[in-house]
Amino acid sequence: MQPNRTVRTRPTHRLLDMKRVSSRSPLEGQIGFSRAVRVGNFIAVAGTAPIPSDSSKVDTWSVYDQARLCLQIVRKSIEEAGGQLENVIRTRIMLTDISTWREAAQAHGEYFSDIKPVCTFIEVSGFIDPGWKVEVEADCLVG
Repeated sequence: MQPNRTVRTRPTHRLLDMKRVSSRSPLEGQIGFSRAVRVGNFIAVAGTAPIPSDSSKVDTWSVYDQARLCLQIVRKSIEEAGGQLENVIRTRIMLTDISTWREAAQAHGEYFSDIKPVCTFIEVSGFIDPGWKVEVEADCLVG
């Protein structure tokens, strides 16, 4: 008589229905990422740098102006994924100099003062482009 044996099979993975959004950043293909991804009713927006549509440099821009551009890109990405700014439940503001948080907070408040998602400000040592002073991430729930 042979002992009872459990036969393990490979788990079957259900493919998720994903919608990927591109901001057409030159870095998306190089790094291999999407600006935003929607799975079901959840939208995740990647760390969004202040990259103007003409790819011009922003190193002379204020933190406020860079944050506003990041938030404009975030908003557009959320809308392309089928959401609205009102669906944002969390934002993360990453700064190379935390002492400039009030400038980023001013821009954030212009977009979210009525929505009030949870928000975290984080100081980082730097970004891919040394001229970037801020990046923004966002998470949303829709429907």
